[in-house]
Amino acid sequence: MIHRRTFLAASVALATPSVIRAQGRPKLSLYYPIAVGGPIPDIIDGYCREFATQSGIEVTPVYAGTYGDALTKSVTAIRAGQGPQMAVLLAAEMHSLQDLDVLVSLEEIGLDAEARKWIEGFFPAFMANSRVEGRTWSVPFQRSTAIQYYNKAAFTEAGLDPEAYPTTWAGLADAARKLTRRDASGRVSRWGFKLASDLGNAQWTFGALTFQAGGVLMNEAGTETYFTRPEAIEAMSFWRSLPDSGATPPGISAWPQLSPDFLEGNAAIIQHTTGNLTNVRDRAKFPFGVAGLPGKASPHTAVGGGNLYFFKQANAEQRAAALQFARFISTPERAADWCMRTGYIATRPEAWETPALKAYVEKFPPAGVARGFLPVATGELSTFENQRIQKALTDQIQACLNGDKAPLQAMRDAQAEAERILKPFKRG
Repeated sequence: MIHRRTFLAASVALATPSVIRAQGRPKLSLYYPIAVGGPIPDIIDGYCREFATQSGIEVTPVYAGTYGDALTKSVTAIRAGQGPQMAVLLAAEMHSLQDLDVLVSLEEIGLDAEARKWIEGFFPAFMANSRVEGRTWSVPFQRSTAIQYYNKAAFTEAGLDPEAYPTTWAGLADAARKLTRRDASGRVSRWGFKLASDLGNAQWTFGALTFQAGGVLMNEAGTETYFTRPEAIEAMSFWRSLPDSGATPPGISAWPQLSPDFLEGNAAIIQHTTGNLTNVRDRAKFPFGVAGLPGKASPHTAVGGGNLYFFKQANAEQRAAALQFARFISTPERAADWCMRTGYIATRPEAWETPALKAYVEKFPPAGVARGFLPVATGELSTFENQRIQKALTDQIQACLNGDKAPLQAMRDAQAEAERILKPFKRG
């Protein structure tokens, strides 16, 4: 899922012929994850062409698969001395990328007063995974929150009000049970609710659930996890109760299958990213709604998605050009375009005030839902050795969902493994 575009004021350099401007200008490569449906490459290619026309700087996108693929390929290329100057990678990978010593901060690239004002203009929730110890390590771009898509026709069929979406765990569980449909033999033809529990996604689901119970999963420094705190255990217990009550299918549900299941009518509700909104809008053959995630007592969600990172292997000229590209793709008009074309959230408040996005939200209200939940959103699980921590947590979540471990034991085992992995990063 992905979509966006547009630009800012032109300088004297931008007014000169592109052929002249191109002489001596640095060339940049951008590693980019294709992780969701939609015409992402066409959109990104278009932005890069537009940037080249206006600046004379050539940016070549390299489409690298999933976020995990993009991370691996970026680091491998950098180690071989052939790496990109920038990449869109998970915002949650900030600590791990710092540990690999491949990043350069925006402060080191150089920020004048105008650039500092630009940095301060992003939604605070999206900067949660961008800053640590006074430095800014990435720029929000392909950002999202977890939201729930629901089939309004299924709600009506089940005797539920499609305009009164549940706001609490109890209400969600009750609705999901009623939405689950079985034939005469007891076979399920439609599940009430599906949410991802596969590797790479379970931690996002779990982070949102824990925040809904009033907790967080880690400290800001990325050196500690809190999997055995009462809120985390309560979140795991609630998640485990859903298949027991018939609200969700037993076992593991994979992220790639959620959207097809929803569009094909095999799931009445799915928890997914805002980046899937345009895809659902274009393909759903039934009336659907979008809602924030219900919480234990009130809605809370988690932000996710990718940021634009800058690599220290780039020379000074390339770094400055990469920063120029970052400012180019985050202008209010372009951020609004990206939001409308993909469903990802425009990362700056000014984008929501552009005439184009205001008209779009008025015509298609679901596009504005996620923005309203940013004040009750938390950052995604982000630690040193982040992928190892995610796997340790996911293994235990899956053991619990498969019925092999009770919630308390699963969280104790996840915490023990996390403490072992993070021990070298403890300070003092």
